[in-house]
Amino acid sequence: MEYKLLTPGPLTTTKSVKQAMMVDHCTWDQEYKTITQDIRQKLLTLAGVTDTEYTTILMQGSGSFGVESVLSSVIGEEDHVLICVNGAYGLRIVSMSERHNLTYTVYEVAEDEIPQAEAITEILKNDSSITAIAMVHSETTSGILNELEDIAQLAKENGLLFIVDAMSSFGGIPIDVSGLSIDFLISSSNKCIQGVPGFSFILAKRDQLEKRRYARTVSLDLYDQYETMEKDGKWRFTSPTHTVLAFQQALKELDEEGGIYQRYMRYLTNNRLLRQKMEELGYHPFIKQYQGPFITSFLFPKQASFDFDNFYQHLKENGFVIYPGKISTADCFRIGNIGDIYPEDIHRLVKVIENYAEVAYVS
Repeated sequence: MEYKLLTPGPLTTTKSVKQAMMVDHCTWDQEYKTITQDIRQKLLTLAGVTDTEYTTILMQGSGSFGVESVLSSVIGEEDHVLICVNGAYGLRIVSMSERHNLTYTVYEVAEDEIPQAEAITEILKNDSSITAIAMVHSETTSGILNELEDIAQLAKENGLLFIVDAMSSFGGIPIDVSGLSIDFLISSSNKCIQGVPGFSFILAKRDQLEKRRYARTVSLDLYDQYETMEKDGKWRFTSPTHTVLAFQQALKELDEEGGIYQRYMRYLTNNRLLRQKMEELGYHPFIKQYQGPFITSFLFPKQASFDFDNFYQHLKENGFVIYPGKISTADCFRIGNIGDIYPEDIHRLVKVIENYAEVAYVS
């Protein structure tokens, strides 16, 4: 049975993206290396940046591999990172920083709040040793969308390195990468560009990348990966060839859709429709402000008989797969609306959920 994955990635892909993986490629072949270079350039174009200011590095592994590659490669012994946290993925940055013995400070707010520039200003006033800020843009723990502009301005004014985990946002919402002066932006193949899992990518400011060569690992060495890839498109180690081909097709389809803004409008339409219809059925969102257009956390309904495992299985039997909750303070489940998903899919999902309520609570 084919399922609609209502998750923030892996997500539902088009048949043509799947079909692109039906070809075997040699990693040393010039055609394949040209595909890699083409992808690198297209990502810069998507970001609206020049290849003189930025470069793209593709890194084997999931998005977390990309984040850890940046943290372990560009943060030196003299650096001090301020990590903004309002969910599990911000905490993952903390775990990585701890594992690599980085100097860091955690600024944490509740999962339904966003980091505030005013609070960061006070932290910076009280600690002049801070040299970098790291944060998540779309925190899929809850579905909240953190604001970048004011924090980016603070980083710029104070000469701080600015690292953004844009895993679940890049390609699905406009981001002024250069205007925000983001030094390192990390995303992955299986998110808003609608490819399949297998690699992450980093948009890096060339001047910062060139001078920050502090790699603590071999396989995640960001500069070495860049230096090798820059020559002719060769990955240092075996690359996920089928994923790369799928991603190339996904980039074409993003362009055919009309680019990032048009995809954002589709996601936003999906999300608004989902939240409206779910509210009508009595499922209330956890996030009241700053809801992102990618995934929504819904509180368990008030009926004492609600059983998530049973609810999940009902949805799966009817062609939909969702995520369990990740909120630490409330019982939730999460429904994503990115990928090859359209309003008609949301209407069909809501009907399935409505039917579940009739069966579960009436019988």
